[in-house]
Amino acid sequence: MRHARVVLAPGLCYGASDVPADAEHTQQSAAALMEVLPQGALLRVSALVRAQQLADALTQVRSDFGVPQRDARLNEMDFGRWELQRWDAIPRSAFDGWMADFAHHRVGGGEGTQQVIDRVASALDDARRSGASDGVWVCHAGVIRAAQYLLRHGHRTIAQASEWPEDAPEPGGYLQLKL
Repeated sequence: MRHARVVLAPGLCYGASDVPADAEHTQQSAAALMEVLPQGALLRVSALVRAQQLADALTQVRSDFGVPQRDARLNEMDFGRWELQRWDAIPRSAFDGWMADFAHHRVGGGEGTQQVIDRVASALDDARRSGASDGVWVCHAGVIRAAQYLLRHGHRTIAQASEWPEDAPEPGGYLQLKL
């Protein structure tokens, strides 16, 4: 599940920035998601506040989740100097550098795409070993894309940007993946 809409102006990069989600949209998202979430699923949540808000809203209504397990491996990509900058203000040459080495270029001096893939792979491995039949992650678009990539390609170095999944749920939405 992806956190609800953030309380920021549209068009800002906010990967690892710990910005809150809109409280009303968080409650609406939690109410909508209640109908589709399996009973007793293991609930893991990013360490960022916008994801924790949705996990908290879910556990207020559904006690079968227990206490959400915080997992920083589910955090969004760290965009370094790009954080809280307008996407359209980031120079084209900066994007070109990322696309030229999509796996390892440290975006804005923060993380590389492969670092995100590797930490999500570690979290997926733990989910497989947990023995739980169902799990729910409250996380971010980049983490959801990394999970999709891993399920399609396995744990390998991403060769180019065209391999990166384009689709992710809208804020407050979800995607069901089968491990």
